[in-house]
Amino acid sequence: MTSVSSAKAQLAQTESHPNHPAAQQPRLTMYQRLEAFISRLSTRNNFWHKVCSLIWLPYAFRSGITMKRLDSKTFSAVLPFKRINRNWYNAMAGAALLGNSEVAAGMYLFSECGSDYIVVCKEMNYRFLRPCMGPAVYHIVNTEDVQEKIKAGGEFNIDLELEIRQQLKKNGRELRVGRCSITFHCTPKSHIRQRSRRHRKSATD
Repeated sequence: MTSVSSAKAQLAQTESHPNHPAAQQPRLTMYQRLEAFISRLSTRNNFWHKVCSLIWLPYAFRSGITMKRLDSKTFSAVLPFKRINRNWYNAMAGAALLGNSEVAAGMYLFSECGSDYIVVCKEMNYRFLRPCMGPAVYHIVNTEDVQEKIKAGGEFNIDLELEIRQQLKKNGRELRVGRCSITFHCTPKSHIRQRSRRHRKSATD
């Protein structure tokens, strides 16, 4: 019991030292805590995703795209066949299919990374295969291991591949209408805060 108490006292004394990493990490501001809370809320379900999209991502809100997580490894997003997403000859507009590819992949990646990361699209390649005459479903068919990259720490790039399929009315089948390859850059928010502090410090020196 004495050795355990001594170890705890030594650990507390070490962490209170000004050069210890735990002591150097500043507390989050009220704005940062609120931002993290809203970020977690936006991935909880489609209701909160729509509420957050209405404020910060109005294009996604108007398109009506919704996310589905069927299990821990299967994710899809559905883009409804509504007027705003259709072109003049009553097919799904190419711009809607292309733009919502980034939204669908970003929603998946954000749900994996959580509220501690900022996710930015670096590169995207979309291949149109055939016209889409109904609701479009985005399936993540191939991706690198996100959790392994998070465990490694720091910033990282990640490649994802999506298949875009049209929902058919008969037998619930899906017809492939496009493929998309997309690369995201993920940055921990703690790194951004550290850079901001360094810039402010260098500006005052």
